[in-house]
Amino acid sequence: MSGPTGRRKQKLKWSKLYTFSCLRPTTDESAPTESSWAAGIFRVVFCNESQLHKSKPHKYPNNYVSTTKYNLITFLPRALFEQFRRVANLYFLLAAVLSVTPLAAFNPVSVIAPLVFVVGLSMLKEAIEDWHRFLQDRNVNSRRVKVHVGNGLFVQKSWKSLGGRHCQTVGSALYTKSGNSKMWYLRLHDDTDNLFDPEDPMSSGFLQFVRALVLYGYLIPISLYVSIELVKVLQAMLINKDLAIKCSIEGISYGGEVTEVDLAASRRMNIDVERYRYSLDGSDSTGRSIEMFDLSTADGSTEKDVLGFHQGSEDTKTGNSRISSSQKETTVKGFNFRDNRLMDKMWIYRSNVSDMIMFRVMALCHTGIPVEENRGNKLTYEAESPEEVAFLIAAQEFGFKFCQRTQSTMVLQELDPSGLEVKREYKLLNLLEFNSSRKRMSVIISNEDGEIFLLCKGADELADNGRTYQQATVMHLSMYAEDGLRTMVFAYKKIGLPEYENWSSVFKKAKATIGPEREELLENASEMIEKELLLLGAVAVEDKLQKGVPECIDKLAQAGLKIWLLTGDKKETAVNIGFACSLLRHDMKQLHLCLRKESPSNQQIKDVKEEILCQLQSYNQLITEEDREGDPFALVVDGKALEVSLSYDVRNHFLSVAMRCDVVICCRVSPKQKALITRTVKEHSGKTVLAIGDGANDVGMIQEADIGVGISGMEGMQAVMASDFSLPQFRFLERLLIVHGHWCYKRISKMILYFVYKNIAFGLTLFYYNIFTGFSGQDLYDDWYMVMFNVLLTSLPVISLGVLEQDVSSDVCLKFPALYQEGQRTFASAGSESSVGFLMESWLP
Repeated sequence: MSGPTGRRKQKLKWSKLYTFSCLRPTTDESAPTESSWAAGIFRVVFCNESQLHKSKPHKYPNNYVSTTKYNLITFLPRALFEQFRRVANLYFLLAAVLSVTPLAAFNPVSVIAPLVFVVGLSMLKEAIEDWHRFLQDRNVNSRRVKVHVGNGLFVQKSWKSLGGRHCQTVGSALYTKSGNSKMWYLRLHDDTDNLFDPEDPMSSGFLQFVRALVLYGYLIPISLYVSIELVKVLQAMLINKDLAIKCSIEGISYGGEVTEVDLAASRRMNIDVERYRYSLDGSDSTGRSIEMFDLSTADGSTEKDVLGFHQGSEDTKTGNSRISSSQKETTVKGFNFRDNRLMDKMWIYRSNVSDMIMFRVMALCHTGIPVEENRGNKLTYEAESPEEVAFLIAAQEFGFKFCQRTQSTMVLQELDPSGLEVKREYKLLNLLEFNSSRKRMSVIISNEDGEIFLLCKGADELADNGRTYQQATVMHLSMYAEDGLRTMVFAYKKIGLPEYENWSSVFKKAKATIGPEREELLENASEMIEKELLLLGAVAVEDKLQKGVPECIDKLAQAGLKIWLLTGDKKETAVNIGFACSLLRHDMKQLHLCLRKESPSNQQIKDVKEEILCQLQSYNQLITEEDREGDPFALVVDGKALEVSLSYDVRNHFLSVAMRCDVVICCRVSPKQKALITRTVKEHSGKTVLAIGDGANDVGMIQEADIGVGISGMEGMQAVMASDFSLPQFRFLERLLIVHGHWCYKRISKMILYFVYKNIAFGLTLFYYNIFTGFSGQDLYDDWYMVMFNVLLTSLPVISLGVLEQDVSSDVCLKFPALYQEGQRTFASAGSESSVGFLMESWLP
């Protein structure tokens, strides 16, 4: 396993003179195969699946975590390969080879030593960064954990020893070589005058050219790479110490949230933060803060606090919270629901069995675990998403407290119809995990009476199976979505023992399958049992925006950035979130790309593509006709239409429209689609793409982007560990890009011009000297003085310029975000500026 730095594909342009294009990974545009659209290579980890070994024995690696790029054996060849992928290093290697021939005017040591110094220093930097990654891996691998070995016994093992299998030791023949090695030396003629034969002007001229190539090699500064790497390290340290990127969350102060791993990655990326053009945001409304809980029960009624809730979406569009002042006085964090018909155990007197089942399903259908705090017996919950935590807190407030979870049981402290608290243990038979195609998750449990139930929660499509009160629930879901809330539907059904046993055999067979078809078999098995469900109700959660998000997005838009929002929410919710975070404005013309039929059959796919193409052509014509007026456009794409738009024969038409819009919002997007959209935009536009996310669903998107930014929050650290930069909150992206991005780009560009200027001035003295020596190729200075000219004598002013230069203050950058667009114009202005400077210094007396 390689680290995030090692995994990232470095696709650097020729303008940077970094790599050969033939050595960079390419994408075959003419091969619309399924594998070419895969978001990456996935590995499946099986835990507690002993039956897999019975069906087909396999040997698995141990649990050792490694994020390093190199080891003791591969460091030298891999590091040398990385260094000599650079065109400049190959050039100086050629010069070093020529320096050992009689053609060179210098001492070979003076030419070889700088190359060895530069390459060695870069390799040393790689080794230090990889050593830090190794230390982090060692800390993780040495953690002690308790492992259940059976019969209630636990033994302590290190993290790296979990689930290990002893494999046969690799033979030493792989590391040795048998045979004879010979070294050949080709010696030139002693009489070098024969190399410059006037009677053979062609060969003489070629040899003069080769000699001049060695002599004027100082025009291309070999130490420039070392200086740039050093400057990037110092720039990353300054960004890391920026006190303005600091916040306080839940009483804990966070500042400079660039960890050691991210700092190592950002040393190469900080120059690009000024040049990116497209921003893909997959953080699902740019930050989670669960602040409200609405309930639509199975009897068709909606439970609301009539004092605090406002109908309509105007509050959401302006970014205001829908919670009243009375609600904000609540003492229960994450729960702001108030209704006299349900609170304070009043639901018991309603004689509605659906209420009790609804709350029980909320307390059982999840992947969370209870954690007991040190102070008192108060329980907190950890789950895959903040929504699950909100549901558990809500169920607890309604009298269904989730107390304990083991591998096979779940314990609730719940209220019975008489109002007494009792503890009930449920057997956890199966867990059907959530995936993006089913858009639901389920658990199968059995109660103390041996009855088997399937409990399910999922997206709005689940309401289609409800039959009873389906129309009322769908209306409530639409109402919640228009208010900008995230919705979830709950359902259940009772399963007979024969039906469960027949299905269980199919499910176990699917789980025992190893191979790419395993996911499909599991999905088919899940859909087999998730039928004829009884609708219980719908729940809405407010995913409140973090502080400063609308202002940040507004500044990024003023900086000329094209912003795409990739979210798993439904279209109505996504549009309201777009207004709330200032991504959408009322002066924008919205273009909605959607399908009339939600689930087209195979025979209708061709008609569906024609429908999408017709819409795209009309939108393209509309944008062309109204382009003169300069009105901004926003494209909103739902999940089904997006799936068709990303197909091979439609995506070019889709991208031609999307690239002309100021804002693009994609709804109901799966993690694979996020990565696919990122890759497609990057390849089609040719621009630098930045992706920002806060959860595990955003990892693929972050890795596909040129620059990945992770937000540390309630959804774990997966996005942070896969990113180049990590931030405590979304709003700090404004300062990272508009301030530090602008500064870093200007510093690096001016530093390169400064470097080239002083080397041209130095090289011109050799050129003028050779005019008076008949172009004999003789050098003017001492060899070691020429070596030290860039490395020591003139390095400090250049590095100081690259680290400390500020063309404008941070306040000016934030006040005038349009300054950011200078970096999007690439090096055009820098090239003209350097050409003028070269002409001026060429005629200096």
